[in-house]
Amino acid sequence: MRSYGPESLIPGWKKDKPVPEVEAERDLVVEEVSTGFCGAVVRVEKTPEGFTVTLEDRHGRLRVFPLDPRGFSIDGEVVTLVRPRTPGPARTPGRTASGSVAVRGARARVARAGRIYVEGRHDAELVERVWGDDLRIEGVVVEYLEGVDDLPAVVREFAPGPGRRLGVLVDHLVPGAKESRIAAQVTGDHVLVVGHPYIDVWQAVRPASLGIAAWPDVPREVPWKEGVCAALGWPVDPPNAWRRILAAVDSYRDLEPALLGKVEELIDFVTAPSEM
Repeated sequence: MRSYGPESLIPGWKKDKPVPEVEAERDLVVEEVSTGFCGAVVRVEKTPEGFTVTLEDRHGRLRVFPLDPRGFSIDGEVVTLVRPRTPGPARTPGRTASGSVAVRGARARVARAGRIYVEGRHDAELVERVWGDDLRIEGVVVEYLEGVDDLPAVVREFAPGPGRRLGVLVDHLVPGAKESRIAAQVTGDHVLVVGHPYIDVWQAVRPASLGIAAWPDVPREVPWKEGVCAALGWPVDPPNAWRRILAAVDSYRDLEPALLGKVEELIDFVTAPSEM
């Protein structure tokens, strides 16, 4: 049985027909032909397997694809994406650090009844650095728990309900972990608990943004933050290390997709229209 690729379903496509080469400029909207994933270009990177492009859809979800010939389409026309000849600006004019369209002259909205809780101060500072402009316009307040153990009591005191939603971001939310068991106790129609897989939110910052190859593995018997500092040759001073890490974050491009999508999900949840 003859096999046809997704490109063959596009009218006028022929295997040997030349297709345009288009530079993968930041914010260019394209569709990946084999999956139908549509999104704006976030970045192009060199990997051991070749160049890749990261796309972000309208829900804030990110996907990485190889820059294969005839791998994308623009307005229904198959194209080959290529590396931009010159790097784009650090931040697109008219965009917030989260990549949203900036609303010039907008004043902060009166705080909503809904809230977002994160696990610690570093999480809150990172969310503020990237999503602060969006949160102020939406009227969303971010608070921190200083540990997930207190989450059931916090939820009871908050008393979530219609028009009063609570979103929670938890570190190291993986199946079987203590965090997962606590999250299951409080999740409901008006409470959304999401998490990232990292031991600490430090790891949600892309190593390349810090000029390191990767986050080091730290033996279980060694305090994680102190172990990271030692392995990287930094002074063993976690507060100072965090200031260094946070200073390297200029926008959402400096964060891992596993965190980006979760924070966007929480913002959408607590800003959803009130139920009737």
